Amino acid sequence: MIKVLIAVVFLAMLISLLVGAGFLLRDDSRSRRLLVSLKVRVTLAIVLVALLVYGFYFGELAGPV
Repeated sequence: MIKVLIAVVFLAMLISLLVGAGFLLRDDSRSRRLLVSLKVRVTLAIVLVALLVYGFYFGELAGPV
């Protein structure tokens, strides 16, 4: 279950990155959509790190022994 959550958050980060690149190329300098996209991406990165820490701490992501 945790692996699926990690994959979903990672894909959401990639989508946010692509959307932000589109905003960078399309919008004028007064648009704040690029900043919002960056905030979403940073939040997703924090969630991803938290999921990884949780998975390793509780042994759900332990490598082969």
